[in-house]
This record gives sequence, C-alpha cells and structure tokens, in this order.
Amino acid sequence: MTVLSLTLGLVLAWVGPLGSLSEVGGESRLPLLAIGVPGLVIFSVLYMRILEAAVAGTPARREIAASAVIAVLLVLTQDGGAPWTWGLLGPAWASGAVLLAGRPAAVAATAAGAAVGLLLVSPGGDLGFGIADVFMPPYEDSTLPAVGAYLGVAAAAPWANRLQLWFWRVVRSAEEGKEAQARLAVTEERLRFSRDLHDLVGHSLSAIAVKSEVAAKLSGVDAARAAGEMDEVRVLARQTLKEIRAAVRGYRTVDLAAELRAMTAVLEAGGIRCTLETPRDQVPEGVATLLAWVVREGTTNVLRHSSATWCRIAITLREGSAVLEMANDGVSGVDGRGGTGLVGLSERVAAIGGTVTAGPGGPGEFRLRATVPLEGER
Repeated sequence: MTVLSLTLGLVLAWVGPLGSLSEVGGESRLPLLAIGVPGLVIFSVLYMRILEAAVAGTPARREIAASAVIAVLLVLTQDGGAPWTWGLLGPAWASGAVLLAGRPAAVAATAAGAAVGLLLVSPGGDLGFGIADVFMPPYEDSTLPAVGAYLGVAAAAPWANRLQLWFWRVVRSAEEGKEAQARLAVTEERLRFSRDLHDLVGHSLSAIAVKSEVAAKLSGVDAARAAGEMDEVRVLARQTLKEIRAAVRGYRTVDLAAELRAMTAVLEAGGIRCTLETPRDQVPEGVATLLAWVVREGTTNVLRHSSATWCRIAITLREGSAVLEMANDGVSGVDGRGGTGLVGLSERVAAIGGTVTAGPGGPGEFRLRATVPLEGER
C-alpha cells in the first residue's frame, strides 16, 4: 500500500506524454508509438523497482541511473515537446530518485529533473526552450507564469514523495515501538515469575534432597534416624506444595491497584496519554482479580492493535456491580467481537453472571466494558 502511495512520479510520467497525443496526428504519432510508449513502460518498471527499494531500505543505483538515461532520451527524441508534456519526465524521475538520496543529493536531483524539462525539450511546444536556445534571450513576459508553475510542480512533487516516505517510516517505527513495549511487558512478567518460583522452591527442594540422602545412608545403620529424616522430608514436601499452591493462588489473585498502576505506566511509555478513575470503596478480591485481567488484556490490545493517543480507564461501583470501562481513540476497523483473549475473559466473567463488551463508542473511539456482580459466583 505504501508503494502505491508513492506513485506520484508515474502519474507525471504518463499524464504529460499522453496529453500530447491530442495535439499530434498522422505521422507525428509514430515517434510516440515506436519509441515513446515502450520507453515509458520501461521507465515505469524501473520507477517501481526504485519505490520497492526505498520501502525495503535497499539501494537501487542502477535503476536510478537507467531511468535517468531513458527520461533524457525520451525528452530529446519526442518532437513538439514542452515542459508540460514530455518535460514532466524530469520531475517524475526526481520523485523516485529523492527517496534513496540524502538531503543534498535530493536537492540536486530535484534541480536536475526541473532542468530536463526546461532545457532539453524540443522547440515548438508551449514553452519550447531547447538546449540550443540556452544563450538566447529569456522567456517573454507572457510565459513567465507558466515557467513558474512548472518549476513549482518540479520542486513540490519529489519532496511530497519524500515526505510521504518519511511519514510512513515514522508510523512504522511507532508501531514497532508499541509491539516492543508489549513484548517487554510479557518478558518482565516471565522473569518475575521465574525468579519467585526459584526463591520459593529452590531452598525447599535442596533441603529435601539432602535429607533424602542422609536417610538413604542411615537406612542400613540406624533405621529409626532414617525414618525420622524421611518424616522431615514428608513435612518439607507438604510445606513446599502448600507454598506453591499459595503462590499460584497469588498469581491468580491479582492486585487490582498494582495492575492499574503497571498498565498505566506501560501505556504512557508507549506514548499514550492515560487517565485513571477508581472508586473510593475497595473492590472485593475476586471481582478485583477479574477486573485486573480485563485491564491487562485491554492494555495489550491497545498497544498491539490500535493507534491510540489517549486511553481512559474508569472503575465504578453501582447497583451491586463493578463496572470497568477502557476507552481510547485508536479504533480501526473494529467489529466488536475482539480477539481470543477477550473471548476467554468474556467466558470467565460470564461464569459469575457478568458481561464483557468491546466495540466502537463515540466517534473514532473504541470502548471495552466489563460488568461484574459484587456478590461473586452464583
């Protein structure tokens, strides 16, 4: 899609020459049909390869040089040319060349494209100047506005293309930044879980391994001490299992306030202005856990699937229910069904009589809403 948005040069390359068809006829069409059209086709192919290289970030020096030669040859060989006909090939070539050039080289390419149209066209057109007329008196006063208009187009077209490519790169960088933020959040959560699991289980398993070895050595010498060591191993194993279950329960029971702070920080790190509204009364633990999961899933969707600049998170307690709303301005082709994450959350919330909806809110707004009854599971 980006390549198609950069085809302004092709429009210039074809509009001018095809517009001259209405002014020529009979044998005058032969140079156009025999040389002009095939030359334009080859120029177009080279131009598209330049655009693809610009988007991919690879060089295309041969294509730029070859298209320049073809543009000059076409301008020189077409009789009755003028800047507004075949002369537009110069700015057309510059519109592609500037995409792969630094700023000084882009300025030079723009000037070269304009010069092709003014100095190399064959005499006889509306503004026929021709390289042989370089040392002739300047244009008449009646042609000066047309010359100025041509120079304006020759200068604006290449830099409009260059601006379009720059804007696309900025948007792509922003999207990559959002994806990196989401991946970083997931990675940090995995590291935290692995660290907590190591601290929790490592010592207990080490103690169990040592006492098991002692019991094995004592089994043939002192059966009573060996049995005592194994009793301690059994106690340690049960205690470790209890701690693991408590830890898992802790991960499943998410701190809503901490989760809101963390998700707000992630959104703001991604360049999204975030506002947070929370109730004065404390949300029950089970309901808070569900809402925390909804906030996490909603934040992930904002970072990965939207172009939001702001996000509002609001939690209210009313009529025996806790209501969470997440709204942002990054709506883009949303059908309201959500992804697999929202589907899973909807099923969990529905199990206790709640609802989750996602879809367009106000103009240009996407809204995620979860309603959870405060009385808990039915």
